[in-house]
Amino acid sequence: MKAYIFNIMGWMMLPFMDGLAKYLSSDMHFLQVVWGRYFFMLLITVIISYFFFRKYLIKPNNITIQIIRSFLLFITTILFFYSISIISLPEALTLAFISPIVVTVFSIILLKEKVGLHRWIAVITGFLGVLIVMRPGFNEINLATLSALFAGIIYALFIIYTRKLSFTDSPFVTLIFTSIVGSVLISLIVPFYWINLNFNQILLLILLASIGSLGHFLIILSLQIGEASKLSPLGYFEIITNIFVSYAFFGYLGNFYMYAGLILIVLSGIYIVVRENKLKENN
Repeated sequence: MKAYIFNIMGWMMLPFMDGLAKYLSSDMHFLQVVWGRYFFMLLITVIISYFFFRKYLIKPNNITIQIIRSFLLFITTILFFYSISIISLPEALTLAFISPIVVTVFSIILLKEKVGLHRWIAVITGFLGVLIVMRPGFNEINLATLSALFAGIIYALFIIYTRKLSFTDSPFVTLIFTSIVGSVLISLIVPFYWINLNFNQILLLILLASIGSLGHFLIILSLQIGEASKLSPLGYFEIITNIFVSYAFFGYLGNFYMYAGLILIVLSGIYIVVRENKLKENN
């Protein structure tokens, strides 16, 4: 039961980080927000790991895969933070939710997995949900909506590389490694967009990173004491606080097409996960 509680809490915290990112993006370039997310997350993670989880701080077993995974997550963060700086939080997250569906497609290509008719129907249903949200031909498809969609696609690749990795590394090492790679990469870009920050902005960036760190920590903790396959559908709980943050702080509740598309994407994603778990149990 603890695993389920920690996992849900972790996912439901992340939209508050996204909400802060959207708010801060109105006063600074979104890349500076990405920098704050990675830099302060690195500091927080290193400090907490050093004092409480020092025994887990060991060298990664597969540095190459760690770098690839970290780079994919970095690109995902940039695309998603850009999208939420332009479009609403629920719209961006709905499109990013395509990742579990795309994982099925990538699994065929990269992992040579066999996918049956039922999962193909779920994949098609999920993409239909994306079309309903984007409504090409009725709405102008802008760079922000495409960024959210590609954030979900690249995140799917991140999941695939996680599967390919024989994961013996400590979650804390992975979190620190991800923060280091992200901090180094964004530090090469952000000087071109840098503005001087006031005290309140620095505090909000620290708060943003703290929420992100705690959310990811709870998710990692839940995966340590529970089965990942059973916990993965709980990620969809994120949309609840996402819609709440969007309405409470930005006055946006969404429209019929967004919710119709969201329902199709979520249901297809949950079906794919449940179907995969059932096939694994039968094998």
